[in-house]
Amino acid sequence: MYINKGFLKFLMLRFLTIVLTISALSIPLKAEVDVDLGKKLYKINCASCHKLDKKLIGPALAGVTERRSEEWLLRWIRNNAELRASGDADAKAIFEEYNGSVMTAFPALSDDDIKSILAYTDSKPVAAVPKELPPPAGAVEPVNEVFLLYVLGAFLLLFLVLLLRIRNTLKKIKYIKNVVIGLDQANKNEFLKAKKFFSVLPQKTYILWNDGPRLKKIDQALSNLDLSPTEKGKGRNIWYCMGFVISLKDSGTVAMHDCDIVTYDKNLLAKLFYPVANPKFSFDFCKGFYPRVAQGKMNGRVTRLLVTPLVKSLQKMVGYNEYLNFLDIFKYPLAGEFSFKYDLLNDIRVPHDWGLEVGILSEMYRNFANNRICQVDLAETYEHKHQEVSKNNRQKGLSKMSIDISKAIFRKLATQGQVFSHEKFRSLKATYFRMALDMVQIYKTDAEMNGLDFDVHKEEEMVELFAQNIIEAGKIFLESPSENPNIPTWRRIDSADPTILDNFNKAVKEDNA
Repeated sequence: MYINKGFLKFLMLRFLTIVLTISALSIPLKAEVDVDLGKKLYKINCASCHKLDKKLIGPALAGVTERRSEEWLLRWIRNNAELRASGDADAKAIFEEYNGSVMTAFPALSDDDIKSILAYTDSKPVAAVPKELPPPAGAVEPVNEVFLLYVLGAFLLLFLVLLLRIRNTLKKIKYIKNVVIGLDQANKNEFLKAKKFFSVLPQKTYILWNDGPRLKKIDQALSNLDLSPTEKGKGRNIWYCMGFVISLKDSGTVAMHDCDIVTYDKNLLAKLFYPVANPKFSFDFCKGFYPRVAQGKMNGRVTRLLVTPLVKSLQKMVGYNEYLNFLDIFKYPLAGEFSFKYDLLNDIRVPHDWGLEVGILSEMYRNFANNRICQVDLAETYEHKHQEVSKNNRQKGLSKMSIDISKAIFRKLATQGQVFSHEKFRSLKATYFRMALDMVQIYKTDAEMNGLDFDVHKEEEMVELFAQNIIEAGKIFLESPSENPNIPTWRRIDSADPTILDNFNKAVKEDNA
C-alpha cells in the first residue's frame, strides 16, 4: 500500500492509540545508539565470522571505513546481493574474490545500527590488515512471536535494539495521540528506566507498571470482586492496557502489535490503522498478516503445522461449520497485530493464555458480521523473535502454545453444540497427523521452488509434538469442561464497581507523573 502525505494527514485527525506490552525480567535501557552498542551488535552479528585484525571466515574488519565510503557500506551490509545486481563493480569483485560465497543480508539493521558497528571497528587500534571489504557476519537468531515480549538472558541486548527501533520510529509518527505500554515483572528501578527510555516520545505516553503498588491496589480491588485475572501473562497485560485506554475516553481507533518486530517501520503501523480509521469504510476490526519467511527459511510453524491442518481436520470431522470456515479465511491467524474501533474494548473477552489471538478472532466472529472484519498485508518482510519449542515441557514455549490454542478452538466449537469425547479426540489426532504430514510435503516443494532451506525431519518432529498436544488439550478440556480462561469484560467490571476505571486512570497517571 502506498502511503502519501494526504493519507498521513487524514490519520492525524482520527485520535489514534497504539498499545505495546512488555514482560521483562530485566530491561537494560540505554538512551542512544553508540560505540558501546556497536560493540554488542558486533558480537551478536559479526564475531562468528570476523575478527578485527585478521581473517576468519570473512575478512578483517578493522579500517574498513577507510577503504569504503559510509554510503557504500550501508548498502553492502544491508543487502549485498541487491548491490551486486545494480552492477556495482566493487561488489562484484569482492563476491568473486570470496568464490561466490553468499552472504547474509541484514535488512533489519538500521543505519544507526550499522554506523555503530562501524564506529566500534574504528575504535580499536589493531595491526594493519589487507584492504578488503567485510561481508556481513553470520545470521542473527530471530527473536519471539506475540505482542508480549519475554526478555531472558542472551535476548536482553537484542530486545534493547528492537525497542530502540520501535521507539525511534514512533518518534517520527505524528498522527498517534496516545502510546500505552504495559510493563510486567518489573521492579521500581526497571520501571524508572522504562519511563526515561520512552520519555522522548512526542505522544502522550503511559507506562502501566503492573507490579507497582498503585496497580497492585487496583488488582486487589478487582480480586475482592472476584474479577481479577487469575493468571499472569500476556493476556492479563493486554487486558489491563485495554482497560486503561477505555479510561482515557479520547481514542477513536486502537492498534496493538508485537514489540519484538525486527523489521519494524512506519508503514506497518499506517497500514494497520487505515482500514478501521477511515470513516468511509465500515470495518470495526482489522487483522494483520505477512509472509513468514526470513533468513532463507520458512517460519510460522504453529500456524503452518498446527492451526491450518487442525482447522481443516476439524472441518473434515464435524462437517460444514461457519466458525471453522471463519478461522480458515485468515492468512495468518496468530499474528499479534490488529486494530479495532475504540468502542469494542468494553466487550472483548480476552483469554489469559496463549489462545489470545484465536480468542480475539472468536470474539470478532461472535460479535460482528464478516463484512465488518478485514485483514491487511502489513509488510513484504517480517521478522521477530521465535519461541522455543520446549518439547519436554508442556508448560513452556511452542508446546504450551499449541495446547492453549487447541483448547481455545475446542471450547468455541463446544459453545456451538459440538460434543467431544476421548474417542473423538483420538480420531482427530489421526486425521490431523495424516493431513499435517501431507502439508509438510507441500511446504517442502514450496521451499525448493523458492530457494529456501527446509528440514523435513524437524518439520515432522513438530507435527508429532503437536499431535500429542492435541490429545493433551482434549484431555484437559474433558476434565475441566466448565473452565473459563477468559478475563471478564471491562463492561462487567464497570457494572460491578463504577469507580474502578477512574481509580485505574488516576493510579497510572500518578505513576507516570
